[in-house]
Amino acid sequence: MTNNAPNSTTIWAGRPEDHLRSLPTPGGKRYVETFAHGTLLVELYAPRGRDPQQPHDRDEVYVVTHGTGTFVTGHPGAETRVAFAPGDLLFVPAHLPHRFEDFTEDFATWVMFYGPEGGEAP
Repeated sequence: MTNNAPNSTTIWAGRPEDHLRSLPTPGGKRYVETFAHGTLLVELYAPRGRDPQQPHDRDEVYVVTHGTGTFVTGHPGAETRVAFAPGDLLFVPAHLPHRFEDFTEDFATWVMFYGPEGGEAP
């Protein structure tokens, strides 16, 4: 369910628990779109077992809501690994390979895509 804010006076608030019960979707998706406004798209992402995602066309920010694990970014041979926990914020520029590994069964995160395809200029 996406809430498209019609103007700047629209207020939206969401809690992970409001969306976790709808995952996985009937089609097996491990994310649900929760909000969209302009270039901003917010999803709740909750992979199980492994994280199959591929690099995205836009910049993104994750805010971990549940669970712990390791966040891996970069190309093979030059990867960076960072431990994560609830409350952590993780930024990934467009097109950079990334994934979550060794995460707990309850892992869930907000993911926010924004800006133009190809990412914003540094």
